[in-house]
This record gives sequence, C-alpha cells and structure tokens, in this order.
Amino acid sequence: MGKTIAEKIFASHLVDEPFPGAKVLRIDVVMCHEITTPIAIADLVVRGKDRVFDPTKIKAVIDHVTPSKDSKTATQAKILRDWARRQGVRDFFDVGANGVCHALFPEKGFIRPGYTIIMGDSHTCTHGAFGAFAAGVGTTDLEVGILKGVCAFREPKTIRINLTGTLPRGVYAKDVILYVIGQLGVNGATDRVMEFRGPIVDAMSMESRMTLTNMAIEAGGTSGICIPDKVTVDYLWPFIMDQFSSKEAAIAEYRTWWSDEDASYEKVCNFDISALEPLVTYGYKPDQVKTVTEMAGTPVDQIYLGSCTNGRLEDLRVAASMLKGKTIAPNVRAILSPATPKVFQDALKEGLIDIFMQAGFCVTNPTCGACLGMSTGVLAEGEVCASTTNRNFQGRMGKGGMVHLLSPASSIAAAIEGKIADPRKYLPE
Repeated sequence: MGKTIAEKIFASHLVDEPFPGAKVLRIDVVMCHEITTPIAIADLVVRGKDRVFDPTKIKAVIDHVTPSKDSKTATQAKILRDWARRQGVRDFFDVGANGVCHALFPEKGFIRPGYTIIMGDSHTCTHGAFGAFAAGVGTTDLEVGILKGVCAFREPKTIRINLTGTLPRGVYAKDVILYVIGQLGVNGATDRVMEFRGPIVDAMSMESRMTLTNMAIEAGGTSGICIPDKVTVDYLWPFIMDQFSSKEAAIAEYRTWWSDEDASYEKVCNFDISALEPLVTYGYKPDQVKTVTEMAGTPVDQIYLGSCTNGRLEDLRVAASMLKGKTIAPNVRAILSPATPKVFQDALKEGLIDIFMQAGFCVTNPTCGACLGMSTGVLAEGEVCASTTNRNFQGRMGKGGMVHLLSPASSIAAAIEGKIADPRKYLPE
C-alpha cells in the first residue's frame, strides 16, 4: 500500500514510538513569537533548562503587538528578544525587520518540502503549502521542541480535497477555502491532514496555496498540505539554487514526497469550483458561509486587509486594481497592514500604497494585531468588520464585535460601498 505525503514525512522523521499511536518526530524548524513563546521560555528557565537544541533551527519574531502598546506587551517582547540573543538565535526578527510570522518565514526561505514545523500558533498549518507537515502546538510541546528538537503526534489520517474546474472571475483562494470549510464544517477535519489537490491548486501561486493551507485549522485540521511542484521550486529557487543543478532536478527530488497513487485516504472530497461565487461568513464560525449576493447590503464599520491569510503582495495587487481612482465610503474606516516589510516595500515601488492612501486607507506596519483584537484595528462593541483574516469567532477582533471573513477583492467592494457587496463589478476588465 502506498503512502500519503504526510505518512512519508512521518516515516522519514520518526525518532521513537513509545507506545502504539504516539510518534515522536524530529523537527526541522521551531517557530516562535512573543505571545506564546515567553511562557515556554519562563518555564524552561525555572526548570534549569534554559537552552535550545539548535539555534539555527529556531526562527523567532515579534509580530502580534508591534511596536509594543503597553508595559505588558513590551515585557513579552523583551523576554523573547533577550532569549533570542542569549541563545544565539540568528533568525530573530525584531521591530523594523519583523512581519506576520506565517508570511515572513516562508518569504525568508525557511520552509522546504518534507519538513516538519511546529509553533505555538494554530495557523502554523500555513507552511504545509510547501509540501511540509506543519502544526500548531501547545506550550509543553513547544518547550520540548525548543529544548530537544522533537515533538510527539498521533499520526493523522488524511482527507484528500480534490479541487476541479476553473476558478471563476472574482473568485480567489479565500473563497475556495471558505467553501471547503463550509462543506466540511468546523469539525470536519479534526485531527486530520487536509491534502489539497487538483487543477485548481496546480494553477495557484504559492501565495494562494498558503491561503488554502492557512485555514485548514478552521475545519479542525492538524495541517493542510499541497504537493511540491514547479510552482514551489520557482518560489524557493533563490534559496535552493546552490543545492540543485537545475530547477528540473529540484522538481524531481521534491516529487518523491508526493502521495503515492495507491495511497489510502480516510476520505476523498471532490469539489468542482467552476460555478463558485465570492463568499463571506455571516455568523461566528468559519463554516457559516453565504455568497456575497446573499449578504449584499450588510453594513460594516471597518475594512481590514492583511494577516497571514491575505496580506501578501498578490492580495494587495488585486485590491489596488479595484480601488484605483476610487475612495472608501464615508461611513467606514479601512486599514491595510502589509504582511511583511518586503511586501510593504514592493507595494510602495509598484505604487500600490499610494492608491490605498489616496482612497482613504490607513496603512500600518506589518502586524498580526488586529486579527486577534490586540492592537491596530480593534473593534468597539457592536461594530462590524469586513476582514481578510481567518477567524470570525465572537469577540475575535474586539469584545462585542462582528467579523465577516472574505477575500481581498470582496473587502474592497465593501470599502467602496460601506457594506457587503459583489466585487466582480469593480474588477478591471
């Protein structure tokens, strides 16, 4: 019987199986940020184990509240900053060099097909877009990962998601993943790997694939995975060109991670995307999804464009192409947070930032702050946000606030009209 890509990664990284079903894996990358890691650091210090297994495999960033907004968040940042210096962590990204972790780390070339990655952050599943097994973990697992470079998992079964057809005009990766979550439900992939396959995925950029895998956790998935191919190699080429004689050689090596033709899946879901419309969430769960047509006219107070889901250059280009020459509605405020300094710089060079500012957007530094209601875009009670982020839980962006998840294109339509609207009428010909 053949193996899935997840099973191949587990087999190649297996260190121990202390009892049936518990697999201890060697970890290739341990990622850290200032919200969850300081707790692990403090406990390791108390236990007299203030050390790391390999400082070259630790990647750390201050990204949730940056710059710090008060003494508490400044202390969190200081704990991570001092620890990174103390442990010789070279890949530490402080204020000015920092960005949203799940956009910054792939952009820096830290991810490879076949890797295992952990972080104390649920959207670590983003990195599976590269053909890796990436999972968010709790504090204890993070501590062990930092100290020993291993993590224990139950080997998850895989659900294969075949996405067929052709992506309609005005429909993007965000709409696709909202549709999939709507079909599976928020518990539909619990403790499972979601393997995204099919011509829709094949045609996607790495940025779009990261949007798919980013929200695997919203269906309960442990990790989302795409198979590594030419698109993957093209993205990684600046970082791997010294390791391969050609791109073709890299593609051939990475193909060994592909799921075998006779691999066994717990479930195979076939979704034809050809007739899909732009989507938006309506309640407090990511599987509560309707078309923008059904939700049209729903008033909003704030527009948020950014996050590890949709704050990359590809997203900003789509949004700016729709916004050029227009202004936001007088009843809304609109916030743009490019996901990384490079995204910000590239957007500046292309004139995108000017388009957003001329339209009335507030442009902030790269940060995760608004997404989880910590800074730079928190909602007041009773306010509504049309957001390109990944969670619409009650109070997610501020106590008593409502979040409607949608694509960057749909967020711009909402910004222009001050209410949920169909983005297709604003797309350039």
